[in-house]
Amino acid sequence: MSSPSAVRALKNPAPVFAALGDATRLKLVGRLVDGQPRSIAQLADGLDLTRQGVTKHLRVLERAGIVRAKWVGRESQFSYVREPVDRARSYLETVSAQWDDALARLKVFVES
Repeated sequence: MSSPSAVRALKNPAPVFAALGDATRLKLVGRLVDGQPRSIAQLADGLDLTRQGVTKHLRVLERAGIVRAKWVGRESQFSYVREPVDRARSYLETVSAQWDDALARLKVFVES
């Protein structure tokens, strides 16, 4: 079942864009897109951040619905949730098509 934050992210892409607007969060997502859940320690490996710092970034991604946490034993495992990012991509494609149409109309207007 989807979390309330994940449902909100599907309806409104702005939190997804805000969450992905940080280089560290993009790196974290990049480590998760292969579909393998990872612990905070695994995600923090090689980053110039403490595990607490990584956790804060993961919570932002979780609120945007981009990652999901699951307790496995004594640690949280984070996994990537594709749908909010796909929804944001679809939104950008729609906006891009609107701009393409507007620019085509402007070109016709200017050339006539």
